[in-house]
Amino acid sequence: MTERRVAVVTGGTAGVGRAVVRELARHGWDVAVLARGKAGLEGATEDASSLGARALGIETDVADSGQVRSAAARVEQELGPIDLWVNDAFTGDLRYFWDIPEDEYRRITEVTYLGQVHGTRVALEHMRPRNRGVIVQVGSALAFRGIPLQSAYCGAKHAIKGFTDSLIAELRHTGSAVKVCQVQLPGVNTVQFDWNASEFDQHPQPVAPIFQPEVAARAVRFLAENPRRNLWVGLNTAYTILGSRLAPSFMDWYLARKVVDGQLSDDDGPRYGSNVFESQDDDADRGAHGMFDDQAKTRDAWSWASMHRAALAGVAVAAVAAAVIPRAMRRG
Repeated sequence: MTERRVAVVTGGTAGVGRAVVRELARHGWDVAVLARGKAGLEGATEDASSLGARALGIETDVADSGQVRSAAARVEQELGPIDLWVNDAFTGDLRYFWDIPEDEYRRITEVTYLGQVHGTRVALEHMRPRNRGVIVQVGSALAFRGIPLQSAYCGAKHAIKGFTDSLIAELRHTGSAVKVCQVQLPGVNTVQFDWNASEFDQHPQPVAPIFQPEVAARAVRFLAENPRRNLWVGLNTAYTILGSRLAPSFMDWYLARKVVDGQLSDDDGPRYGSNVFESQDDDADRGAHGMFDDQAKTRDAWSWASMHRAALAGVAVAAVAAAVIPRAMRRG
């Protein structure tokens, strides 16, 4: 009998985290979900159980390292040794920097940045002594290029990237077999935009093109099973990252001109209230998807090609060989 693998997903009650819970459960992982919302935890664990996984939901505020540590101890006791830790929990707003109250800015940073730091620290406490395990940091194209109206989120994602780069070098220096991976995401159709703190009349929306959370979830599972340092999802993630390196002044101009309005929709949609300080899926399960299903892409050629690059390279080599060898033989 094959031993089942155990994964922890923070922020696993909604959005990308919820899709990751389903993706892992569907492919043989037992899953522990760490989040604040009671109804969301019940929904996520029911999803995983219905797909044949053992599931455990633990009410956890990832900004509190003690709660994260206690949750991990319970996972190890009830499900077994943790093989995978996915850091996905975050909170955010959609406002100009000068309009964000200091306590809110601090809280967003504590959840989005320090939440990943706490999760990583606790995961390593279990993984390093066993010299195995994978940690996946759910990042964003905005870790490389900040955009207007999301200074707190962008700052946290930049910090996660710097922290993770440092950690990877430290693990390599000490010869650890634990792998730390980063997945950088585009705009995703999640309920984040239904509970963002915002004072705009228009409804918040992801920057187009928009992808469904299942696209991100497939990338997370790929890294869990085929660890690599980095994986970009979406061609727009690639050109955001590369554009910020090659033409930062042009990016400043473009973002200032297009991206404020590009994050605001005239469509009516749910407004659950800000989840910065209080969970908004305590009494009702919000699920994985936001209100932009009609615009969201279900496939991504860029990440698919990246995940299959070895096979594609083999095809390319075979094609070259098929063209060159007969010619060489004729010359011979």
